[in-house]
Amino acid sequence: MEKQGKIQISSENMMPIIKKWLYSDKDIFLREIVANGVDAVTKHKKLVDMGEAEKEEHYSIKVFVDEQAKTLTVEDNGIGMTADEVEKYITQIAFSGASDFLQKYENASGDGIIGHFGLGFYSAYMVSEDIEIYTKSYRDEPAVRWESDGNSTYTISETDKSERGTKIVMHLAEGEEEFLKEYRIRELLRKYCSFMPVDIYLNPKGDDSDKPINNTRPLYLKDPKECTEEEYKEFYREAFMDFNEPLFWIHLNMDYPFRLKGILYFPQVKKNQVQLEKGQVKLYCNQVFIADNIKEVIPEFLMLLNGVIDCPDIPLNVSRSFLQNDKQVQKISKHIVKKVADKLTALFNTDRERYEKCWNDISTFIKFGCIKENDFYEKVEKILIFKNLNGEYKALNDLYGEELTDEEFNKGTQPKAIYYVSDEVQQAQYISMFKDAGLDAIVCNTLIDPHFLSFIEYKNPKKCHFVRIDADIDSALKGETASEEEYKDLVETFKKHLVNQDITVKAERFKSGKQPAIVNVDEFMRRMSEMNGFYGMDETDSTKNATLVLNLTNPIIAGLLTQPEEKQKVIVNQVYYMAMLSYKKLSPDELSDFMAKSGELLYEYSK
Repeated sequence: MEKQGKIQISSENMMPIIKKWLYSDKDIFLREIVANGVDAVTKHKKLVDMGEAEKEEHYSIKVFVDEQAKTLTVEDNGIGMTADEVEKYITQIAFSGASDFLQKYENASGDGIIGHFGLGFYSAYMVSEDIEIYTKSYRDEPAVRWESDGNSTYTISETDKSERGTKIVMHLAEGEEEFLKEYRIRELLRKYCSFMPVDIYLNPKGDDSDKPINNTRPLYLKDPKECTEEEYKEFYREAFMDFNEPLFWIHLNMDYPFRLKGILYFPQVKKNQVQLEKGQVKLYCNQVFIADNIKEVIPEFLMLLNGVIDCPDIPLNVSRSFLQNDKQVQKISKHIVKKVADKLTALFNTDRERYEKCWNDISTFIKFGCIKENDFYEKVEKILIFKNLNGEYKALNDLYGEELTDEEFNKGTQPKAIYYVSDEVQQAQYISMFKDAGLDAIVCNTLIDPHFLSFIEYKNPKKCHFVRIDADIDSALKGETASEEEYKDLVETFKKHLVNQDITVKAERFKSGKQPAIVNVDEFMRRMSEMNGFYGMDETDSTKNATLVLNLTNPIIAGLLTQPEEKQKVIVNQVYYMAMLSYKKLSPDELSDFMAKSGELLYEYSK
């Protein structure tokens, strides 16, 4: 006997919900429908355990795509529904639930809702013009057919379905043809349902060739003690399609005070990578995919990693603003940060050699984490390392100077200078001078280093300040102090003949006489210029604040005033160009002049 009824919600209310809240990620409907099937199977398993239902040999969810009929079908062999249950759970709850949803979120911010669980079946109307349900309960009652186009009416009647479970047939709307492509549905099932706990088949043939597309027992559910290194690597390849082996990983496994399981992988940095590359941390709830990279749960800096986290205790039917203030979520986030810091510290303490080998790959992640999360910085400060000019790694704690007293600091006394190199090729001349003088520096050549060094200075203002190797080299390398009278005429001669009249000129007596002159640029002004460039602002020419420091120990400089004026002019500018080349590229005009003068000098020398 067929029955008709009226749905107690108008289409005028329903369609705005679909468009406003679900349209941006409408492919989530497939997750909802399949998840409902998983729930139906789970309920039947519980009934079997209680002795209230007959045992099922093989539970499954089957997905069929029929491009010709324009239907997408999801079928489970779970608990099924009676006619009364269809009325209750589909007609009354699903549609009245939509009304509650609208009332609750109509004034919410535009950040959307995480995990539209509860809408479940209803979400299928995002892509369907009509939906049929065929279902048979585990109870000995007639099978039921339900149909509605999602507007104000539905039809319910008996049907001849013989097997227990529920089949949902979605007649796709015009414009939704992408969901009639098998490759597209396979893509969505892999994205949302990879680890669901029931075997899922796509267009099964009903023979031995059928293989489930999901892994019902993902590695993160196992006890870490039972997992092998190869299993971790295989799971990484499976989950992230990355065939570069991860450096190492952290297996999260706890049941109290909250439930949390997962694996975080430290990926290898791609060759020649110069920017922060976002990873993918997938968030699950009871093996159902929720979203990637939810920063309210997973701190932003951890998103440089790849990982899978499954946390049933995260409230899902809420806005992201709620998650930000949820204390349970905050505890979960802090715990994940602690576990990552503990893993890094353990590696540093027990296998320093491996830690150092991994440093190039993990340093950006660690530095970014320190800047973003103070708790993380405090936990890893002692394991921050830097490579020196000899290729050896030094811990930051070993680079600090003796901490200034409050009195010294308040008087403006500078803490120890830690010299660093940002480009080992461009700054090779400065490095050579440092080595000749028996001095050392650290290498800081990644994109994040300028920000990180400023951060360390901010955190430790009485222990250190960082100076690039070309910013204060005269202070670091000068020998006996030269009097102003000694070099006054030399400086004036240089200023007279220099092509660059804006640069400041001074002279010092260096420990080594190899280099006739070097360029110094104020550290603060150069950092400001680079910071402007990083944020897309006009990068000022840092050489406008540069100083050309003449080396009185060098014979070319020492003998300059004995040369005739014409030679002085050539020597002055060649010395300037060589010094500038060690600092940065010459302008086209400067380079042209340098090459011409170099040619003339070679000609004179070859006579």
